[in-house]
Amino acid sequence: MTADDLVELRRDLHRRPEPAWREFYTTARLVEELDSRFGDALDELHVGPDAIATDHRLAVPDDAELTHAFERARETGVDEDVLESLEGGYTGAVAVLEKGDGPTVGLRVDIDGLPRQESDDPDHEPVAEGFRSEHEGAMHACGHDAHATIGVGVLEAITESDFEGTLKVFFQPAEEVIGGGKSMAKSEHLVDVDYLLATHIGLDHPTGEIVAGVDGFLAVSHLEAEFTGEPAHAGGRPEQGRNAVQAMATAVQNLYAIPRNSDGPTRINAGIVEGGSAANVIPESASIMAEVRGETTELMEYMVDNAERVVESAAEMHDCEVEVELGAQAPSATSDQEIADVVEEVAGEVEGVENVLERDELGGSEDATFLMREVQQNGGLACYVGVGTDHPGGHHTATFDVDEPSIGHGVETLASAIERIACERP
Repeated sequence: MTADDLVELRRDLHRRPEPAWREFYTTARLVEELDSRFGDALDELHVGPDAIATDHRLAVPDDAELTHAFERARETGVDEDVLESLEGGYTGAVAVLEKGDGPTVGLRVDIDGLPRQESDDPDHEPVAEGFRSEHEGAMHACGHDAHATIGVGVLEAITESDFEGTLKVFFQPAEEVIGGGKSMAKSEHLVDVDYLLATHIGLDHPTGEIVAGVDGFLAVSHLEAEFTGEPAHAGGRPEQGRNAVQAMATAVQNLYAIPRNSDGPTRINAGIVEGGSAANVIPESASIMAEVRGETTELMEYMVDNAERVVESAAEMHDCEVEVELGAQAPSATSDQEIADVVEEVAGEVEGVENVLERDELGGSEDATFLMREVQQNGGLACYVGVGTDHPGGHHTATFDVDEPSIGHGVETLASAIERIACERP
């Protein structure tokens, strides 16, 4: 693919961002691109429910959201057969290229957008160049449009290379809600993968910089608590009420007081707190949506256990009931040095790459860890590669954008690494 081809595909995906499990247009568009570019050269192309372990989807939106996104994708005129195979939120794809005897190498790229509004500032590059999000309230604010494009570019580069072995590219849905990684990790397609690469663009590294092995993945778990009390008139009969907002507020305060742990860093955030109906009504219901993180999976579980204890104690203190539900989770993971060494070697030979870092810490969470750990537990090696890009706004902000030459840096670095891995089998 030429640089212009990469930019064209990335911008098309950028125009139609789709959050978790609603990547109907995105998946269909990628299938169209793969079919048109490779045709019979691809040995297998698994789409939607054939690409994932459907029982392991996490954080799936309700039927109304899925239906709205499905019908919106249908209006674009994408292939109806492909679209129908995705109905119900079974998105994503796995492309398989076989080129003789050799190891099986996987590349995981994520494809979902974020539920946030994109800037309409005339100086914002997507506005100026006419590819701003057409889906109000959603945008590619983390570069997954570039990731998906890199996946296609790597497939083409390997098709034209001397690579010997099997390449599988995992176009994974629902990363932003840590909802899709597990479903791909538990699919049949990962069982025979000997080496796995995953990648992310940006991560506060500039264009021309490659991080050969990213570490510091915090294990994460989502948690939702629903408090139930008893309503009453706040002025006339306050003693008859049981205040769910009081219970919720106590829980929020005490969640942030969970002791730190000497084994490593932990995090907690009550991201959404809601409750009450009027100023003169003792509120009968309230809720918290929170997340906890830990440097290791064990530390995340420590935070989960304490968060549940805090929430239940707060409810009891204020004579309320509470239901606690754990949501999507992702483990921690570490990039294997043997693969990072290969990436470091080849990245220094890529035109436009001026600096290569052996390691860096992510400091956040990523459900690529499901795939990484699955491969490692099966006896293989895995590595997460950072591809630097200049961006005017931070990740997840309204002005985030990708410096498009970095897409080519990612394609060439990853394709070269895949060739070298197949040849050297570290």
